Amino acid sequence: MFSLRDKHLANDIISQIKKAEVHLKFMHVCGTHQDTLVKHGLDRLLQTCGIEIGQGPGCPVCVTTPKEIEEIMVLAKEGKTIATFGDMIQVPGVTSSLQQMKAEGCDIRTVYSIEDALVLAEKHKNKEVVFMAVGFETTAPTTAAVLLRNPPLNFSVLCCHRLIPPVLQAILQMGEIKIDGFIEPGHVSTIIGVKPYEFISKNYHIPQVIAGFEPIDLLMGAWMLVRQIQQGKTEVENEYIRAVRPQGNKKAQQIIRQVFEQVDVKWRGFPTIPHSGLRLRNKYASYDACKRYEEDLKDLAEEEFAEPVGCLCGDVLRGLISSKECPLFGCQCTPDSPVGPCMVSSEGNCNIQYRYSKK
Repeated sequence: MFSLRDKHLANDIISQIKKAEVHLKFMHVCGTHQDTLVKHGLDRLLQTCGIEIGQGPGCPVCVTTPKEIEEIMVLAKEGKTIATFGDMIQVPGVTSSLQQMKAEGCDIRTVYSIEDALVLAEKHKNKEVVFMAVGFETTAPTTAAVLLRNPPLNFSVLCCHRLIPPVLQAILQMGEIKIDGFIEPGHVSTIIGVKPYEFISKNYHIPQVIAGFEPIDLLMGAWMLVRQIQQGKTEVENEYIRAVRPQGNKKAQQIIRQVFEQVDVKWRGFPTIPHSGLRLRNKYASYDACKRYEEDLKDLAEEEFAEPVGCLCGDVLRGLISSKECPLFGCQCTPDSPVGPCMVSSEGNCNIQYRYSKK
């Protein structure tokens, strides 16, 4: 878990937090943070210090809506070649999943990046290849970069990209839970930098720390939040200075703005969140699967889709309950037989809790 040097540092951090005698609830929005917390027992360690850290909507597969799942499955039924990530293929829809459809003969391809999907389209000009693009600000630049290269016309994107700062605001505005501080995702922050989070601290008086992914990073993130609270500060601190620059990655930001525009979208478990999604600009409409295949998708346009019966992924994503509080967890819902996406994705709270509780 720790090197000898890190053990000494971890003990010092824990000692300082215990001296503060706090009872605080923090939230992070990153699947990798959750994995580190649970894998190394940091969640339990911090609880002995009076700190609870829960995962919010930080899993891109998990927050993709049931309607978006149905859209990609309709396109598969219509004979399109669907390319997306392995976790996405396993997410249950209303009556099926991409994995089941593949077994029934639909052309579903697992890819590791949009580049893989592009190569597929270039090699098979007779196939209509649709890439299901999920992810936050971290992966949006890769989608933008491919579209800027004028891909072949048999290639399109079902865009499901979402943005982190607006969902943080939505959580606070909903007021369902008390949050004393946010631990912000390192990967997203390498792209957007520090400034996009500042309105949260300014308007809602919430301290924030951008943290890396090693155990020491998360312990330091927790301690930095405690220190802000002790000092009466509410600002954005950057613990992950070895990777995150204050201004972020300006080139990546530029191509995101060039290809996408911000739109209001729903997230799984949330109502419509203003300016929290990305849509292709009109200049790239020929690569927008929703527009290209509008006729195929028209029956879904006004339809609403509920969560699977008994699934509480929405409550987990909003931080209202832990995975273990869902009555389906570990019995009806397992990685081999998932009911909801939080049990499917390797970044999902339920999947992470299940994997490490077994150990």
